Amino acid sequence: MNQRPIIPEDLYRYRWISQPVVNQSGQVAYVEQTIDRLKNEYNTQIRGIGLDGSQDAALTEGVKDSAPSWSPDGAKLAFLRAGDGGGKGLWVLTPGEEQPTELLSADHKILSYVWSPDGRSIAFTSKALRNQEESTEEKSGEPSPLRGRVFERTTPKAEGSGWWDGLYSHLFIYELASGTVTQLTSGEFNVSSPVWSPDSQSLSYMSKQVDDHELDPDLMYFTDVFTIRIADRVPFKVTTSDLLVSQFSYTPDGQQIVLIASDREYGSGSHNRLYEVSPSGGTVKPISSHLDMQFGNAALGDMKSAAASPAPLFEQNDPAGNAMYVLGTHGGSVDVYRISGDGECQSITGTGDRDVYQYTLSPDGKTLIYAALTEDCPGELYCVSIDDDGQAYRLTYRNDEVMSELEVHTPERIEFTSSDGWPVQGWIIRPEKGNASVRTNTPLILQIHGGPHAMYTGTFSHEIQSLAAQGYAVLWVNPRGSMGYGQAFARACRGDFAGGDYRDLMEAVDYALATYDELDESRLGVGGGSYGGVMTNWIVAHNHRFKAAVTQRCISNWLSMYGTSDIGISYVEGVIGGNPAHNAEWLWSRSPLAYAHQIETPLLIMHGEQDYRTPIAQAEELYTTLKRYGKTTKLIRYPGSNHSLLKIGKPSLRVDSFEQVNRWFNQYLQEAGEEA
Repeated sequence: MNQRPIIPEDLYRYRWISQPVVNQSGQVAYVEQTIDRLKNEYNTQIRGIGLDGSQDAALTEGVKDSAPSWSPDGAKLAFLRAGDGGGKGLWVLTPGEEQPTELLSADHKILSYVWSPDGRSIAFTSKALRNQEESTEEKSGEPSPLRGRVFERTTPKAEGSGWWDGLYSHLFIYELASGTVTQLTSGEFNVSSPVWSPDSQSLSYMSKQVDDHELDPDLMYFTDVFTIRIADRVPFKVTTSDLLVSQFSYTPDGQQIVLIASDREYGSGSHNRLYEVSPSGGTVKPISSHLDMQFGNAALGDMKSAAASPAPLFEQNDPAGNAMYVLGTHGGSVDVYRISGDGECQSITGTGDRDVYQYTLSPDGKTLIYAALTEDCPGELYCVSIDDDGQAYRLTYRNDEVMSELEVHTPERIEFTSSDGWPVQGWIIRPEKGNASVRTNTPLILQIHGGPHAMYTGTFSHEIQSLAAQGYAVLWVNPRGSMGYGQAFARACRGDFAGGDYRDLMEAVDYALATYDELDESRLGVGGGSYGGVMTNWIVAHNHRFKAAVTQRCISNWLSMYGTSDIGISYVEGVIGGNPAHNAEWLWSRSPLAYAHQIETPLLIMHGEQDYRTPIAQAEELYTTLKRYGKTTKLIRYPGSNHSLLKIGKPSLRVDSFEQVNRWFNQYLQEAGEEA
């Protein structure tokens, strides 16, 4: 079959694979996300497949089903199903039965859930169910059209959820035998990520709670683990408010809780590390101090439909949890690592460019199932036989039909040393590579990731492949500040915005031009989103070598960013250094807006109107200034879209954004080449 270049509209045809779970009989359930083009929305369905790759078929008929979870005995599959009102209810399917049974209606608006190990109960979190002592009028979350909405908390809005509705998420138990629901927690705090103790006698969860009323929880950057005993329903704090806990799990014998957490020594640039603590509380002990690695998945990309998971996993035949499995971000890839009791750390998923974003262990501990992106394929499920010398094989082939039609450009890994001695890694796609009639004037586009404390990988990206299909060489690198290259590298950009990170990016362009003869240094483009957007703004305000630029969900003014972003205080004070009251001159000197009158590069500005991470005013300030000085620019606003537009935004808007970017670069890079 003749393969054709990838176009933006191919987004409609991909299948996004996530959330694998497996039972004792080797049945793997997973979620497949597709796009309903007519309705302009995403559908999710639960499918099942055997560990031998047989019988890959739909398990549920719903189009908004997610979060599958096998009962402890593997006989039933629970999942969440969205209702017409947007909330999610809890359903259970018994293999062999035609229809699932509804356990809890969508009115419960379930956020997360987990089976008890004895299979008798299901714990879940929800904001919809409120303590009877709370005032319905004050806590309903429904704004009155006749009264103003009152806020008193420091950060009353959040990216993805909008302005605070006055409600808190709390913990509940559903008993399968009686069908009763019992509320376990209440108060002015949120509860998330419930985990049962192995004996089903206690529930642990994450929460941020401040006893001292003089402290502001919105300014406290920690999250604790709490435990509540089912018998007495009295919660207690396990950790000591000095770690930002992101995930945790019990060892199989219940004697320890293992945490993935950050001590925030370098703010958001601090590594997640592994810790352990007794379930009864006490001293939290680090167990990975010798490993200079970011635990969890810090990789960015546009082909993942679900957040990275889970917490550390343990082999059930090793009750003391002497060996654990955990995601690690390292060297431009994300893999599952096995960490043994003596501290040995080994990748289970192999070597090479890979982005493993979810994984699970079979109940017998012999097989690891994981979802991953590779260099030439969207996410699929893979398996590793742990006891068979790590032999890996692919389990699903859901994207093969569409990928067989498309011309995928394989990235080449590049590495160089910066002028001040830092190792910098990245990738480049050269569309003309291997072509006997290769031309010598290929335009190059530098793509910059967000964060800054995130990481690019060399895996499949629709955004980058769409650019390469237009005939561009595309370069993307991990400048200092990126995760995956050690703690010192990750923190190196803090307080030095547009310093060493800017030099790394410019030297990456220099390296590519010096290495690949076909690249045309007179036709360079640059683009990026979020941190990549603010860096794009800074670059074109200080360097006229680029002939076209695209800035998405950008930052232009650190002074206004401080008070309008949901993370403005922590980000501006931590990454840039300072606040408007005491460091206004410094913040303005680091703001691209202060130099916008110097921009000569045609600049396309793209932003979501509901972006609370980098509010759209950042784009408007930059656009207005550029127009005032007669610069070449265009502003595109995306309605109903937040900071995650390119990852989970409305499908039609994602496609439009890719088309707009291609059109802009073609106008100023391709047409310039034709004129030459």
